[in-house]
Amino acid sequence: MLIRGGEVHDGSGRAPVIADVLIEGDRIAAIGAPEIPADTPCIDAAGLVVAPGFIDVHSHSDYTLLVDPRAASSIHQGVTLEIVGNCGHGCAPITNAALAPLAIYGPATEHGLPPGSMAGYFERLATVRPAINVLTLAANGQLRLGAVGLASRPAARGERDAMGRALHEALEQGAAGLSTGLEYAQEIGASEDEVVELAAIAARAGGIYATHARNRDEAALPAIEEAIRTAERAGARLQISHLTPRSGMDTIERCIEAALAARRRGNPVHFDMHTRVFGFTHLKNIAPAAMLEGDAAEIRARLCDPATRRQLRAHLNIITRVGFDRVVLVRSAARPEFAGLSFVEIAERLGTDPHEAAIDILAADAADLLHPMVILKTYTEEQLRRTYLAETCLIGSDATALAPDGPLAGEVFYGAYTWAAWFWRRMVRETGSFTRAAAIHRLAGMPADVFALPERGRIATGLKADVVVFDPDRFGELGTVEQPNRLATGMRHVFVNGVHTLAEGAQTGARGGEVLRGRRR
Repeated sequence: MLIRGGEVHDGSGRAPVIADVLIEGDRIAAIGAPEIPADTPCIDAAGLVVAPGFIDVHSHSDYTLLVDPRAASSIHQGVTLEIVGNCGHGCAPITNAALAPLAIYGPATEHGLPPGSMAGYFERLATVRPAINVLTLAANGQLRLGAVGLASRPAARGERDAMGRALHEALEQGAAGLSTGLEYAQEIGASEDEVVELAAIAARAGGIYATHARNRDEAALPAIEEAIRTAERAGARLQISHLTPRSGMDTIERCIEAALAARRRGNPVHFDMHTRVFGFTHLKNIAPAAMLEGDAAEIRARLCDPATRRQLRAHLNIITRVGFDRVVLVRSAARPEFAGLSFVEIAERLGTDPHEAAIDILAADAADLLHPMVILKTYTEEQLRRTYLAETCLIGSDATALAPDGPLAGEVFYGAYTWAAWFWRRMVRETGSFTRAAAIHRLAGMPADVFALPERGRIATGLKADVVVFDPDRFGELGTVEQPNRLATGMRHVFVNGVHTLAEGAQTGARGGEVLRGRRR
């Protein structure tokens, strides 16, 4: 396939050139004005941007790709590679099948668990043939659920050893590093020392340490400092997940400066940020994990007990720290009539207070604790923009790959259909915060460098043909808070390993994604 006469961005951030790009097999064969047979199929890219496929550095598509490998929400945004296993959530390594769904994003209770090992997960993923390339981290949430269970305490010596063995095996089988989600119930008890031990195992294997920091509200800066200190003690490269704290611009500046100061000391710290002005999480995170153990009747009885409710009021967590006036219920199986309302509004309708209302809904949904989801209204666009402009910031979805039809049609994960398209529309086209070349570098070349993917993220002869062609004046999101599952517009062609996956804005049905392994030392 010859892509003729487009504005070619090589992903490095350098100025573009008008050139032809020739794809042969799964590689970029030539750039410029190559000699080709007369019958070579061509795409007229005049007036369009030709770029390396975008890399989603912070994805939660581990499970949804197994259920629907088309990744429609991603492909329509030019995403050709996703890094999954973030925030301590993921599909491997699973050593406690009963608790594993608590650290998986997606309808795991409806479609069944993948094999427990990293090798088994890779085999299952390769079998379904994803439309995009996938690289995964090993999820600390699964390590702790397997070794510690739901206890909110540091792991004991034998438990640490078991976690270390499981992590080592996952790395040997191809995980690209370790991720933690220290703000979530299943990991909140993890000590810094135990995380250092695990991060060191990842570092010795050549892997990266990615972390959702421990407290991103009133103690955001100490949490970032802990992440940096952990990486330095472990000798690990560090990727801080969605760095922007939920506590104002001054704290944002301090957190960014802490990361930059670490770089000046020689630690190659990077961080990412999503493109929503709100967070999105499970309502179950309002309670300690141990309170959610057992069957639906046991959980419901426990949550309805007055003594338990008094304990829950004293339990600081990702939801209550935000303030219930800024927490909005997205979905509930038992109380769908409250979707779209804040918990202050829900409490008024129920004649109770917001905390009681939240526990009431969680108890009502005890049969499927992964179903009730909430929005946390936490950011302004200017806070996001400031984070993006930091020289070491990458852009990610913090979402799952979905499709508006098929087995995941009813699933909602904000950002899935909008993240890269919003970033281009708002940060490039409308505000001019980034040039086209700089934005493509953040979306492709830079993440390929950070995650050691030398064959991706660039338009260069001999590299893998992950190539996108889009209209820079039309590329943008259509999804909204009210109607999130709408495909982005303006993406014309997407090639994944040379496979023409999106043609003239429509998916072809062909899927060319590869399951990638981390580079071992």
